[in-house]
Amino acid sequence: MSSVNSPPSSVDEEGSDAAAAPVRPLERLRALLRSNEIWFTALAALLGVAAGAFTVCLQLAAHGIQALVYGLDLSERLSTQPSLNWMQLLALPAGGAALALFTWLVKGRKRALVDAVEANALHGGQMSMKDSFIVSGQTLVSNGFGASVGLEAAYAQMGSGFASFAGRFLAVRRSDMRTLVGAGAGAGIAAAFGTPLAGAFYAFEIVMGAYTPSTIAPVAAACVAAVLTARGLGEVPYLIASGGSGPIDLTHYLLYVALAALCAGLGILLMRTISVVEALTKRAKLPVWAKPAIGGALLMPLAYLTPQVLSSGHSALYLDISGGLPTLFLFTVILAKCAASVISLGFGFRGGLFFASLFVGSLFGQLYADVLFLLAGHVVVEAPHAALVGMAGLAVAVIGGPLTMAMLVLETTQNLSLTGVVLVGSLVASTIVRVFFGYSFSTWRLHLRGETVRSARDVGWVKTLTAGRMMRRETRATPAALTIAEFRRRFPLGSTSRVVVIDEKEHYAGIVVTPTAYADSLDTAAPISEVAVLTDAALRPEMDISKVMEAFDTAAADELAVVGAEGQVLGLLSESFVRKRYAEEMEKNQRDLFGERG
Repeated sequence: MSSVNSPPSSVDEEGSDAAAAPVRPLERLRALLRSNEIWFTALAALLGVAAGAFTVCLQLAAHGIQALVYGLDLSERLSTQPSLNWMQLLALPAGGAALALFTWLVKGRKRALVDAVEANALHGGQMSMKDSFIVSGQTLVSNGFGASVGLEAAYAQMGSGFASFAGRFLAVRRSDMRTLVGAGAGAGIAAAFGTPLAGAFYAFEIVMGAYTPSTIAPVAAACVAAVLTARGLGEVPYLIASGGSGPIDLTHYLLYVALAALCAGLGILLMRTISVVEALTKRAKLPVWAKPAIGGALLMPLAYLTPQVLSSGHSALYLDISGGLPTLFLFTVILAKCAASVISLGFGFRGGLFFASLFVGSLFGQLYADVLFLLAGHVVVEAPHAALVGMAGLAVAVIGGPLTMAMLVLETTQNLSLTGVVLVGSLVASTIVRVFFGYSFSTWRLHLRGETVRSARDVGWVKTLTAGRMMRRETRATPAALTIAEFRRRFPLGSTSRVVVIDEKEHYAGIVVTPTAYADSLDTAAPISEVAVLTDAALRPEMDISKVMEAFDTAAADELAVVGAEGQVLGLLSESFVRKRYAEEMEKNQRDLFGERG
């Protein structure tokens, strides 16, 4: 034991100084957010407030642009105008030109901008705030000038983008970052519709791809805070269900299931048509600045036929969903709205199909009820009920999220029996689309870009765990021209299990399993290349772990060489190690998913 009077050591002095140094408030907050779910939930609620405010600002801005461009009173809505003259409709090509100018002014990147679904699936929730402003601005211009796109993409983008920015600033975990991004996106949707449950399930099903106990509180807090914020700012949520009251006859479930199946087919057709039009416009090599202007000009005759095809169509949906519309009118508006959405997205306007699918689905449901009436000679299903089932069915087919749409109907109609049939129809539509198509609209567009993403489930760690990162460096590559006798001298039995050989240009030439070089039947003067295997099987350093495992299965090998672009040997990778790393990462992600912070 040291003397009481002995001077403290330098180590003790440094330790006491470190202990006395005050912890900075930001560092303490970061530590609390990483260790305490209550603080993390409070952060999500604050981000919900921001998302609600962003949503209200975007709504007001879009309506203001429409009122200014089309000469409307602030109490009027574009999609419920009885008619528009050709001078007013010139706003559509002008809007395309304005979008091109806006993109040029903000120096919009040529690469695809990352949305919430892609960020959570591939990038661990990492999003650029600048990109989010650009996407939201482009969507605002497109919708404000009347293109047939919704603002929901902008609501979700701003909410999730700001959440990602806050998450980076506060250095939250990867799993927590994904939760914040989902909460921000769901809060934006919740604020627009005034439906916290629908917003929460939008986050779970569409943006996060998972529903776990650890994510319930933060996502719910964000969505409730966003709805309260929007109401506090005086913004009225979207009204989408003036009809739909009354009980549902249980004997009609099969009829509604058939409607949902038809909606699934319509959704697949709509998504494929948009991709075909996009491909055709690219093949035509139109100037980037001219594409949306041409698209706007093509929208003019459709808007002249009925202004209901313009913008999102919120007011038109509320006007039409109560039923009683002529069958020919329903058929006309369905075709015109689908065509307008295809043209708008195919020719470069920015936005989504969220509300367009709700609108078209509600009209399709009413048309279905009318057809049943014509066939049976009496009312078979109520048109308002069919409208809501069709609305949810088509939205699930295009956007995904059967529980999201069921909650949307429940919160807007307060009709539990109707919610039940809507949920059944939504599940049917979701299943049909998954089996026969496999994508939602957002993941379909990612697929067209070459990504293998089918949902928001986190696969980003798969992309980062590559052969180059997992391999062990190979520094003993052996010339393939070496004789078997010399090979035996250099590599006695038991010294190594495998040896990589290279040709005279130092390119990969295969792997020699050491015991095979000691077979009695071999000519010891022959080159070792005669017993080399896997000469045509090798890994690239950029291959992710899923592709690496596929390569091992195809080659039926225990070890494979990692070879560079010019054929040089970089290292070796064993199947056992790859499987072990995959299992470790899966276990880690499961712990993160369920909030196990140990």
